[in-house]
Amino acid sequence: MLGFVKRNLNEFKTFAVKGNVVDMAVGIIIGAAFGNIVNSMVKDIVMPPLGWLMGKVDFTNLYLTLPNSDGQIIAYPSLEAAKTAGAVTINYGVFINTLISFILVAFSVFLLVKGINKLRALTEKQEKVEEEVTTKSCPRCFSTININATKCPCCTADI
Repeated sequence: MLGFVKRNLNEFKTFAVKGNVVDMAVGIIIGAAFGNIVNSMVKDIVMPPLGWLMGKVDFTNLYLTLPNSDGQIIAYPSLEAAKTAGAVTINYGVFINTLISFILVAFSVFLLVKGINKLRALTEKQEKVEEEVTTKSCPRCFSTININATKCPCCTADI
C-alpha cells in the first residue's frame, strides 16, 4: 500500500511540475482577472452611455416580475427591491450585461490568438529563411552541401 501511494505521489509531482500545467494555471488566473476587468468595463463604462442613449435606461434594473402565489404581479421600484421582497424575477437586463461581457471577452481572446498566430507564422518564416541560407545544392550531383563549401563532398566537384 505504501509503495502505491509513493508511486502515485511521485507521478503527481511530475505532472504538477510540468510546464504545461503551470502555464495552464497562470492562464486561468490571468483569464479570471481579465474577465473581472472586462465585466467592470461593460458594467461601468459601456452600459451607462448605452443606457443613456436609449432613454436613460439602467440595464441592471430591467426585469420582469412573475406573479406571486395569489396570481398578482406587484410592481417594484428596482430589482433590488423585488429581490428584498422575495419576488420571482426574470433579470433580462443583467443577462444583456453578461452577454455583452462575453462578446467583449470572446473578441479580445480572438484578437489575442490572431496576434499570437501572426507572430508564430512570422517566426516560422524567419526560421525557414535561416534554413535556406545555410545549405546549397551541388550543380554537378545535386547533393545538399554547406553554403560555405568550395568542394562537393559527394562528387568532389569544385564549386
